[in-house]
Amino acid sequence: MRGADCRQTVGMARRRTAEEIQKIVEELQASGLSHRDFCQQTGIKLSTLGRYARRARGSEQPQQLVRVKLDVPQEPGAGFVLMLGNGRRIASGWGFSDTALARLIRVAESA
Repeated sequence: MRGADCRQTVGMARRRTAEEIQKIVEELQASGLSHRDFCQQTGIKLSTLGRYARRARGSEQPQQLVRVKLDVPQEPGAGFVLMLGNGRRIASGWGFSDTALARLIRVAESA
């Protein structure tokens, strides 16, 4: 390719159809791999895969609030264990501010 044809091809990502994106998300879920590992195997950019996964989660159903029961630790500073909806678990032996804990949960849920 020469001239303008070459410039149009280089650096321009091909747009995927909704069906292709759905298939990628399904393959990700079936693989059991982390987003990073899946991207390394498929060559998809991590940011692109994250966007696809977020869109798929958003289209499935709106997020819902879940009632939780908090047990007060017997010893001060004993920490906490938080089970996330995606099956991940956060355990800590120290306290967090409400803002820091909320940020940690958002990051863990989106990973």
